[in-house]
Amino acid sequence: MTERTANFYNKFSICYPLVDILLKPQKKILFKEVYLLPKGNLLEIGVGNGQHLKYYGKHQITGIDTSIAMLNAAKKYDTGNADLLEMDGKQLHFSNEAFDYAVLSHVIAVVDDPNRVLSEVYRVLKPGGKLFILNHFTPNNCLKYVDKMFEPFSKAFHFRSVFKISELTVLKQFTLVKEVGFGWGSYFKLLVVEKP
Repeated sequence: MTERTANFYNKFSICYPLVDILLKPQKKILFKEVYLLPKGNLLEIGVGNGQHLKYYGKHQITGIDTSIAMLNAAKKYDTGNADLLEMDGKQLHFSNEAFDYAVLSHVIAVVDDPNRVLSEVYRVLKPGGKLFILNHFTPNNCLKYVDKMFEPFSKAFHFRSVFKISELTVLKQFTLVKEVGFGWGSYFKLLVVEKP
């Protein structure tokens, strides 16, 4: 993520609770999936304001973000099982195979090099480790025109409105475990993939 994007999210952190409300139905499914897994070390890239940290239950959480304002907000929601660090997902300062699980919730379309982030996640996940990606993906129906229409506007908010799963070439290194679609045309998807 660029410094310009980090600065944007530092300012945007005050509005983030509204975003949380809009995305709550999808995130609820994500947290349920993660909560049911055996206890493990979980990495969340783009932890945001951290209001959701309590939903990870028994897991030991490492939450990273490039926005200091977001991390400061997240500290208020730490229940004692989270390490919150300023870090870019494109360059993770962790050893190979350090995590059982990784979460990218509405982050993959915000970073400037999503495949590099996925490569880093692949590196730090243990074999058999699971990655959860929750995001919008431009479908091949009339919604693609809505995404196209919002493309100039979305750049001002530092995300890609036109975003396809096919762009995530590094996903081919993982095994698809589950795909859950949300909303009309499955515009939002939860992908659960596993490192072989």
